[in-house]
Amino acid sequence: MGTFKTSDGVSLAYHGPSGPDPLICLPGGPMQASSYLNGLPLEHVLRLDLRGTGDSEEAPKETYRADRQIDDVEALREHLGLDQLRLLGHSAGATLALLYAARFPQHVKELVLVAPSPRPVGIDVTDADRRELALQRGGEPWYAEAIKGFEEIWAGNVTPEAFAKISPFWHGRWDDAARALDDHPRNSEAAQEYYADGVFDPEQVRAALKNLDVPTLLLAGEVDVALPPKRAQEYADLFPRAQFVVQPGAGHFPWVDDPEAFAAAVQRIP
Repeated sequence: MGTFKTSDGVSLAYHGPSGPDPLICLPGGPMQASSYLNGLPLEHVLRLDLRGTGDSEEAPKETYRADRQIDDVEALREHLGLDQLRLLGHSAGATLALLYAARFPQHVKELVLVAPSPRPVGIDVTDADRRELALQRGGEPWYAEAIKGFEEIWAGNVTPEAFAKISPFWHGRWDDAARALDDHPRNSEAAQEYYADGVFDPEQVRAALKNLDVPTLLLAGEVDVALPPKRAQEYADLFPRAQFVVQPGAGHFPWVDDPEAFAAAVQRIP
């Protein structure tokens, strides 16, 4: 584990090699400890614990906003002495990766967005989109109970209990490896601030992406209810140099569902 100081004096931790060309991985959640990314089947992975998560220090509440953590990624780049970063962001972590690339395009060598949140670019994933994917999984042994959770949510009964029921829908396979992802800690207070009002303007983000001259991979899971493939295609089309890959049979955590297919896709960055 290594540590460094941010521009406002917060001590952040990172895990993995800090060699000449690490793959900097930003966790989702939002604001989940990066430990859940420990199984990424890739070489030279360096995981960043965002402020207030994992082994990083707590910070003032208002600094947990995604846009205010862009400077943390820049501080890491400076600490590592790198001219450019290879950035991987998963889910809400892809939001931070995207905002960093928009502000510091000259410091991004490659951009990998894994099941990225559609929020920063204003793509709307509808209940109908999710229902279409969910109904395809009617043959799964867990389906009868899990679909009840979605029916509650679609009816407006959005509760922690309903979200707990739909957990299997986040994965291509609902097994012990998938269940283990629920055990990694998350800073709930920080998560509430991550997407606070004013964090970004989707139109401005889209405009920045039009001129982002960076090799980009957007990887979506075939059965991911968070970002269904047809919405992921819309997302990929916003980039001038994007490769779009749908991993067969994968959910929101594609490296868990099929490590070999995931590694092969990421290693094919244009």
